[in-house]
Amino acid sequence: MNAAGRSPRRGAPRREWIVWFAVLAAVTAVMLAVRGHLNEAHVALAYLLVVQGGSARGGRPLGVTLAAVAFLSFDVFFLPPFGTLTVADPLNWLVLLAFLATSILAAQLLYRAQAEAAVARDRAAEIDRLAALGAETLNVGRAEEALTAIVSVIRSSLRLDGCAVYTADATGAFRLVTQAGDGSRAAPAGDPLVDRVVSEGRIAVERTDGSAEFLVSTEALSSGAPSAPAARALLRPLQVRGATVGVLRIGAAGGLSLTPAQIRVLDALAYYAALGVERVRLAAAAERAAILQQEHRTKDAIIASVSHDLRTPLTTIKGLAHEIAASGDERAEIIEEEADRLNGFVAQILDLSRIAAGTGVSDIQPNEAEDLLGAAAQQVAGRLRGRELRIDVDGGEPLLFGRFDFAQTLRALVNLIENAVKYSPPDAPIDLSARRDGAWLVFSVADRGPGVPPDERERIFEPFYRRRTAGPDLGGAGLGLSIARGIAEAQGGGVSYEDRPDGGSVFSIRVPAIAPESLERGDLAEASRDVTDQRSGG
Repeated sequence: MNAAGRSPRRGAPRREWIVWFAVLAAVTAVMLAVRGHLNEAHVALAYLLVVQGGSARGGRPLGVTLAAVAFLSFDVFFLPPFGTLTVADPLNWLVLLAFLATSILAAQLLYRAQAEAAVARDRAAEIDRLAALGAETLNVGRAEEALTAIVSVIRSSLRLDGCAVYTADATGAFRLVTQAGDGSRAAPAGDPLVDRVVSEGRIAVERTDGSAEFLVSTEALSSGAPSAPAARALLRPLQVRGATVGVLRIGAAGGLSLTPAQIRVLDALAYYAALGVERVRLAAAAERAAILQQEHRTKDAIIASVSHDLRTPLTTIKGLAHEIAASGDERAEIIEEEADRLNGFVAQILDLSRIAAGTGVSDIQPNEAEDLLGAAAQQVAGRLRGRELRIDVDGGEPLLFGRFDFAQTLRALVNLIENAVKYSPPDAPIDLSARRDGAWLVFSVADRGPGVPPDERERIFEPFYRRRTAGPDLGGAGLGLSIARGIAEAQGGGVSYEDRPDGGSVFSIRVPAIAPESLERGDLAEASRDVTDQRSGG
């Protein structure tokens, strides 16, 4: 079938039939006038030309009908005895039957050639439409304009009254985003049937009486289908990688009927529409990500600038407080302590900004775990507030080496110890340990505090977040754990939390370990490369 919805020359107008029967009658009259000078071959060829001409213009039904009438005329007017259906010479039956068979076969072959030519024209038209769609979508810069172009091409290609596309908004509800024409009657507020199409993932049609019906496939709407529903609109889910990203709605005010060729075009263009919807979604996500990234860059720049600018007045305040303290004013000592506290807070913000910018860790090289534990114990010795710090190195491996930035990892470990000091009872010891866990070197800090509720176990690593159990006397700005995780992740590791079996919390820093076989060779330079091999193999 062609795009017009009928077979080639099928149902030729009555006028065309009259014309060709008139031609047949005229040819018969002319040949009757000179019958004495004609033989059977002349008559057969003349009638065969009329049959082929009628088939070419009026289609197979007209050609077969002309062949039958010509057969009777041949017998009655040109084979003796004239004026009867009888044939005097039995060999003339062979001539008649050969003429009839040749005429019908010629009409059939001509019809088939015309049908194949029509299919070829339809396929060429489909290719032209897809090429036009590709040109339309490539010539627009914005994703929304490309989707609008796709909708316009669908409407013009299928000669519809209207075409619309629905996609999900920020709330997840499917809303109209673009339409072409006015026959689809798609309301911006949405359509309840759209939600059903999305939830069920099936094609639906709106009947002319206002009811709805779901179809197994678009072929059920074909004009040649025996039970094609009387539809005014079709709603088709648009899917990408198995997920419904939108709904295509096409409509015709006078009723929607699609030929098989149009259904093929619709299937192809619907896929383009689905890709267009996905492009709109990805473009919106990319735009939001770019805005957030710019906001983060602006925030980090402001924080870094303010932090740097605060250091100079803090140094001045501390110097003046120290001079005032020499005169015996006890309030100067409080000023100096608060200046130190504020200076530490500024240093933490600067560390957080450097980590966010990817410049917080720069000196990654092989280091021994025991050296890091010893440095951490020495650095926090004056901050334990009388608590005991117990150090344990995995006895199974007396030498534990990892690949990490010593200074920054020390800072992260000290932050975990200070966090444990805040939340541990005054008489409870704090356990600091190191062990090897596959491809990782793990430093753990265990306390006897209240632990962390399940709903806070990820939030505690967010900047400026303080646990609900934190009292006003604990101080801090909620940056220690965030900085520790950022330092560890910058080295390819991480920081994790788990409950202590007999009560309390265990915070662990994970950094790449160095393979034991590298230690046995005494080749620490080679160990740096072995770490990467272990992690990719694990």
